[in-house]
Amino acid sequence: SFYILAFVRVCVDFCFYGKMNFSKSCECEIVLCFLFCCCFLLAATQRTDPIEVDTLRIIKENLIDINGNLSNWNDGDPCTSKWAGVMCSNTTLDDDFLHVQRLHLMNMSLAGTLVPEIGKLSHLKILDFMWNNITGNIPKEIGNIKTLRLLLLNGNQLTGHLPEELGYLPVLNRIQVDQNNLTGPIPLSFANLTNAQHFHMNNNSLSGPIPPQLSGLRNLLHLLLDTNNLSGNLPDELAEMPSLKILQLDNNNFGGNSIPSSYGNMPKLLKLSLRNCNLTGPIPDLSKIPRLGYIDLSFNHLNESIPTNKLSDNITTIDLSNNNLDGTIPSYFSDLPHLQKLSFANNALSGNVPSSIWQNKTSNGSEKLLLNMQNNQLTGISGSTTNLPPNVTLMLEGNPICSNNNNSTIVKFCGSETENDMNGNSNITCPSQPCPPPYEYSPECVCAVPLLVYYRLKSPGFSDFNTYVEEFESFLASGLDIHNSQLFINSFMWEEGRLRMHLKLFPVYVDNANSYTFNDSEVIRIRDLFREWNIHENDLFGPYELLEFILLDPYKDGLVDSSSSGISTGAVVGIVLGAIAISVTLSATVAIFILKIRLKDYRTLSKGRKGSKISIKIDGVRSFNFEEMALATSNFSESAQIGQGGYGKVYKGNLHDGTVVAIKRAQEGSLQGEREFLTEIELLSRLHHRNLVSLIGYCDEDGEQVFFSNSQLNVCFYD
Repeated sequence: SFYILAFVRVCVDFCFYGKMNFSKSCECEIVLCFLFCCCFLLAATQRTDPIEVDTLRIIKENLIDINGNLSNWNDGDPCTSKWAGVMCSNTTLDDDFLHVQRLHLMNMSLAGTLVPEIGKLSHLKILDFMWNNITGNIPKEIGNIKTLRLLLLNGNQLTGHLPEELGYLPVLNRIQVDQNNLTGPIPLSFANLTNAQHFHMNNNSLSGPIPPQLSGLRNLLHLLLDTNNLSGNLPDELAEMPSLKILQLDNNNFGGNSIPSSYGNMPKLLKLSLRNCNLTGPIPDLSKIPRLGYIDLSFNHLNESIPTNKLSDNITTIDLSNNNLDGTIPSYFSDLPHLQKLSFANNALSGNVPSSIWQNKTSNGSEKLLLNMQNNQLTGISGSTTNLPPNVTLMLEGNPICSNNNNSTIVKFCGSETENDMNGNSNITCPSQPCPPPYEYSPECVCAVPLLVYYRLKSPGFSDFNTYVEEFESFLASGLDIHNSQLFINSFMWEEGRLRMHLKLFPVYVDNANSYTFNDSEVIRIRDLFREWNIHENDLFGPYELLEFILLDPYKDGLVDSSSSGISTGAVVGIVLGAIAISVTLSATVAIFILKIRLKDYRTLSKGRKGSKISIKIDGVRSFNFEEMALATSNFSESAQIGQGGYGKVYKGNLHDGTVVAIKRAQEGSLQGEREFLTEIELLSRLHHRNLVSLIGYCDEDGEQVFFSNSQLNVCFYD
């Protein structure tokens, strides 16, 4: 507004003082001035921090965007022009700039590398490059972004070491670098990430020992380091982590070391997964962990017998297969009400299989129990085998009980069975007439356009999802703030301990009164709940990740971009229109005020002059124009000045006929009214004395017509 008002003042002054006149042409120039100001305002609203604008352009220059997802990064301003994936603060900060706070570039088929300049996005809270084809190293300069809360780089082809600098991000909550090709050790600096709750670094090639210093991370909930090349001892100190719920270290090589007995004292632990870690020694007593629900110690070299103390009632899965365990099967397994899978396959267990494991289990119809006892030294079944429930699968092949027994009730458990397929598909059954694409039948048999969501549970606390489908639907619908009937699980599939789902979300339908599509704001709200981890996690279902969020045609047309700017359209329009309205109104008010003042002076003077040019006719006194006076005095140069008084300056001049004259020019601020000026001229023309110079002529001229007047020129001549 300051600069606009200054420009308006220049326009006003030019009209009055530059051309010494005011007319309709000046009005046009004032209008043009205001139009220029409006254009200036439109440009001024583009106020993303210039450093961040340059950084985004450098980022784009180093990416290969085969699908053109970032094509609008060349146009306008990142925050107000809705650059794809760029989300900004809704208001300017103390520096009067908008700042990039979230960069969501998930699943855009981007290749290329991440540049060091990315560290200049100093207000960034979320950095999301998930599920692309980014190569190269993780820039250490990311450690300069002290506001970063979510670092999401999983599902790329990143290489090199994890930078030590990442360990100095004070508010980092989640680091996801899983499913890359990272190598090297876990930085010791990661022990400084005291606000972190989620370490997801699985499926890389990280090496070296797990730093025991990580035990100081008192807020860490999930430590997922599975499928790496980690080695050394399992640190005893991890048992000191007071909040840890999931410890998942599968598929590493801990060199024949044992599981620390201290792991039996983890107060919050829900899941312990140490599958295929080259571990030896006994299984620690885990009975003191009050809410433990999942144990997988399979494919190791564990020995001795299974601890006999009863585990938590929350247990769903116990997998101790492919070890060197001996002794008998403890009887307490019959008292685990939520047990879904119990596997001792490929060990050296002996004695009888307690039939109480399945006899004491109640079934709700959807619950299943898998008992895999294959390839041990089991010789019998204690109790009756005639009432094995249909939802229980017992596998005994490879035990003496099968080779030495002709009992038909036993033989049926001795076949070469494999574990049941736990995947699932569902269909919506509605009238035979299909909906026109992209509409589909909702669970309520209403044609509507769904949102398609590919979603994965990264470390669920169960083996059979069918038992928990309804509970999951309620959990997710509540987290998304939608009705249960709006959520449909189209399919689910297990992927190496992770559960991938294809979900469909339908708009609400009530008594024919609602639309068959989501509105834009609802689409954005639901999408951001998924990709910014704003759905409160459930202990049973564990951490989740968004794999893909697909928009069908009606939603693509409605949204500027599937990753549009955090500043809403209304906010942008408000900024632009508000700024224009306020500044133009203020500018117009000031301009009108100036115009009124100038016009008042102009009209007063103009009225007098028009009259004088008609009425003043004095014998012997000539009327001169301004050009003649300027020529006579060399444009009123200082060398021609011969005196100065309170009224003005006196110049020596030479008229074109050679007459030498004294010219008195009134200075601004000393001008008389028209009547007084003409009276003085008339009086001087009558005065004749030998000691007085006589009046030769005068000039009372405004010159060319202009918008505004700057000064009045009153000149008298004396010889």
